[in-house]
Amino acid sequence: MGEYTGKSAVITGGSSGLGFETAKQLADGGARVLITGRTRATLDAARERLGSNAVAVLSDAASLPETDALADRVKAEFGTFDALFVNAGITRFVPFESMTEEVYDELLAVNAKGPYFTVQKLAPLLNAGSGVVLTTSVANVKGLPGSSAYAAAKAALRSMTRSLARELLPRRIRVNAVSPGPIDTGILAKSLPREAAEQTQAQMTAANPMLRFGDPAEVARAVAFLAFEATYTTGAELPVDGGASQL
Repeated sequence: MGEYTGKSAVITGGSSGLGFETAKQLADGGARVLITGRTRATLDAARERLGSNAVAVLSDAASLPETDALADRVKAEFGTFDALFVNAGITRFVPFESMTEEVYDELLAVNAKGPYFTVQKLAPLLNAGSGVVLTTSVANVKGLPGSSAYAAAKAALRSMTRSLARELLPRRIRVNAVSPGPIDTGILAKSLPREAAEQTQAQMTAANPMLRFGDPAEVARAVAFLAFEATYTTGAELPVDGGASQL
């Protein structure tokens, strides 16, 4: 039997990056996991890699009707469950002077509104003693250029962590956040032209106290700790950032 045998978890944004790595660690430990994503091909590939303990559901975190449908699917698959990792999010590197209303609205809808209503719709299915983990970011405490709207959304999530933790206490549900710094998920290469991505990665590495990017597995272990083991912790934010927000 694995460490998480008999447990079940829902991970939004679980088809790649931090979400997938967390799903893999939990599934390898015996948990049943339900992951969501917005791209069918990526979801199907993730589901195959995760094995028989995983269910993959196409769902857009910014869509309330799809979040309602997700809650119905989770109830059908699990009945109730033990951990919710609200990880779905997007990154856009846009200078303040160039920010458009369309991009701003997208960043806030996916990164702030989506998580809020995901917790609202899925919390009724969580067992007493369960853990909710939100993904914030080092950007919510650092003044990083090109990330003003993204940082604002992540700062909203940090505030929600406290508020939701207080409101869900009567149901014995803990709510915490994991705050990643520079993690080697390939997101820079996806978000920026090659030369800009390489330059940004070099600058971020040099500026980090540990002089490196983190590994997704390091974040996944922090998420699993908050979700299952930190039974006397709620409303907290755990930085996994090489010391970037602390030193």
